[in-house]
Amino acid sequence: MVVWNPNVNRSASNLDFQTIVGALRWRAENQPDQVLYRFLEDGEVESSSITFERLDSAARSIAASLQLSSPAGTRALLLYPAGIDFIAAFLGCLYAGIIAVPVYPPNPQRPDRGLGKFTAIALNSGATLALTTSDLLAIKDKLFSRVPDLHAIEWLATDRVSEDLASQWKDPNATSETVALLQYTSGSTGNPKGVTVTHGNFIDNQNMIHKSFQSSEQCIGVSWLPMYHDMGLIGTTLQPLFAGYPFVLMSPVDFLQRPVRWLNAISQYRATTSGGPNFAYDLCVRKVTPEQISALDLSSWVLAFNGAEPVRSETIEVFSEKFAPCGFKREAFYPCYGLAEATLFVTGGIKQEVPTVVNADAAALLNHRFVEAEPDSPARTLVSCGRPWLAQRVLIVDPDTLCTCPPGQVGEIWISGPSKAQGYWGQAELSEEIFQAYTADTCDGPFLRTGDLGFLRNGELFVTGRRKDLVIVHGQNHYPQDIERTIEHGHPAIRFGCSAVFSVSINREERLVAIAEVERTYQRARESAGTEYSDSSSTQYDTVPVSVDTEAPKTLQEIAAAIRREVAAEHELPLHAVVLVKATTIPKTSSGKIQRHLCSSGYQQKSLTALYWDEPAAT
Repeated sequence: MVVWNPNVNRSASNLDFQTIVGALRWRAENQPDQVLYRFLEDGEVESSSITFERLDSAARSIAASLQLSSPAGTRALLLYPAGIDFIAAFLGCLYAGIIAVPVYPPNPQRPDRGLGKFTAIALNSGATLALTTSDLLAIKDKLFSRVPDLHAIEWLATDRVSEDLASQWKDPNATSETVALLQYTSGSTGNPKGVTVTHGNFIDNQNMIHKSFQSSEQCIGVSWLPMYHDMGLIGTTLQPLFAGYPFVLMSPVDFLQRPVRWLNAISQYRATTSGGPNFAYDLCVRKVTPEQISALDLSSWVLAFNGAEPVRSETIEVFSEKFAPCGFKREAFYPCYGLAEATLFVTGGIKQEVPTVVNADAAALLNHRFVEAEPDSPARTLVSCGRPWLAQRVLIVDPDTLCTCPPGQVGEIWISGPSKAQGYWGQAELSEEIFQAYTADTCDGPFLRTGDLGFLRNGELFVTGRRKDLVIVHGQNHYPQDIERTIEHGHPAIRFGCSAVFSVSINREERLVAIAEVERTYQRARESAGTEYSDSSSTQYDTVPVSVDTEAPKTLQEIAAAIRREVAAEHELPLHAVVLVKATTIPKTSSGKIQRHLCSSGYQQKSLTALYWDEPAAT
């Protein structure tokens, strides 16, 4: 048996992996006894681990089992809780030539929640297999008994597969063009769509992450990100395998329940690399106590990537300030930009350089131009998401004329390169529109149309918002995230990162609506003082409420009034309606993005779990 020597240079940049299978096979031969993944039960106690060699063996065993009954190209749903079982099953699919379809398993306590999305993915993908654990297999009938279309699916509990099957594995000889994954988008602006990702897409994206993150076998990683999501799977789970360094995993639920668990793991394992969406850093700022900070050592954390949702400069500032006493450095922040349609990673900065921040003139930005703001003038602070790496190209294009934008103009972000995925599974017409775009002025292409808006400055990408989310009121453009930020600073009861703004057409006129979550701690404080919020969790609104509900607690009226005042003062905009809802009820994607289209639908259907509804009476 070969003993791994960390002093031997086996950097992925010196290797020519063609597939993820090839990467793991090489690591299993050259680093057989090194632990690759550790999993923390309850986010605190190491409950399982696996070496490169054992993971390769487990993947070959699962693949051999699949190959006994399913031809290459078969789609397999992956339903797993957070843990190493998911990773082994995912790799088992790749080893067998099976197309993996990761999905979030429905909650056994609430089987109806998420069942619609799961069913849509299963039907769209044409999956005939479902891989899971023996625990989940035991309750599958409870979860799916009411969905006849799923009855024909063949189920396999991969934790019951004997490792003796490993010797029977047959290499499917996948190439860079072979489809490896259907990554269903999180649906921030519409129904989930299956992004078709090949082995070649995987490898190119891993190479970009490896280069930009400066990954090496001396790195150590920690992640709580969901592995069925592109950032959790490609950016955090596969990169350690590709680059050959150890990684510590925990459940997203355990992080959300106690955010300090994430920082404790970084401190305990001396992690160098970790990250998540912007809201995760905000959550730590709000929830981690001074006593907990005193027990942390974050000096080893040199790359704190921040992506999947808008990166806020104030988040960088307050997180850096709060955790400086335990060794965290501001230059560790690494804002980046990516999306499933580009496999994952698109742009990122230079490691250990302070992120670039610009103050954009607010009025010019709303007119699709970037102009640096004059002192004391209305401005919007934007954080650079870095630059493209390797063969990746980023272009800014006018989304209406399809002509290339001149410097300083805001337009749609277009992408080309080997990481650009093949299209949406089973949606040829939409794939042609989104993945095969050409510029009208130069006929350059094909490009991926991201639907995101932004501009380039000194080669760096600044993302300003999503085209579909842009609000137009009284003929003026408004970025919803700007108004949402104002709302969240308008009253201490409003949860940070948990508000949504959108426009609705009323009497052929666009009106602005705001929905905001109320902090649980504020609710409990009011209840202890004798003021209780009404529980409308099961209420379906059949009629439009009156302007001011005289039966509603006065505090809710005050919160709504404060929101209206702040938005009017900051943006000179009247709010048609303000809806206050319970904590955690605003729909978000798995990466934490607000799903404004679902908020709008809930508002118009009067189906929100509302605490207070402030809206003019119907006329």
